[in-house]
Amino acid sequence: MAELKSAFEIAMDRAKKMGAASPEEIKKRDLVPQGERVAAKYLRGECSLTAELSKYDDEARVYVAEGARGIFLRNIDLPRSDVAKGINRMAMEGIKGLKADKGGVENVYTKMRRLFKHYEQEGEQQRREAHEAFKKEFQAMLEQQAQQQGLPAPVDIDVEVQPQFQEQWRRVLVQLDEQYYRLLEEYKRELEGIT
Repeated sequence: MAELKSAFEIAMDRAKKMGAASPEEIKKRDLVPQGERVAAKYLRGECSLTAELSKYDDEARVYVAEGARGIFLRNIDLPRSDVAKGINRMAMEGIKGLKADKGGVENVYTKMRRLFKHYEQEGEQQRREAHEAFKKEFQAMLEQQAQQQGLPAPVDIDVEVQPQFQEQWRRVLVQLDEQYYRLLEEYKRELEGIT
């Protein structure tokens, strides 16, 4: 009969199979989270990125910058509000400060800015038009349901406060924003590839 092992014994067996972490892996494991914290402080306006990075030697700075870069990339989002625009600006400046190829970064940023402008202008118009059309469809659906049940058609009902309307409208918004997110993710991947 097979011997039963405790969770600790199983974990120890796995650790032995994986081998000990190299000093490089240990350093990376310790420094990447420090870079993430530096990026978060920078995005909150609590520190200078250059000053924080200067506290690390060249070897450590590589891992700190890697952690910071990841946070900056995750914080670039569609400009839904002035706060989001401010975070985008800070995150983009942070990434630019970490990259050597400033021209390559700026080329990607030009594409991102175009995407953001389109999202704010044409995208906003598309969302408004889609909202009005969806609102009319939902109102018609409510009237049809009332008619099928032999009830009088609802008069002056605010469909926008209906939970079902709100839930379905959120799905429509996700679909409308999907095209923008696909492009934004593509641009983020381009940024990751720049040195």
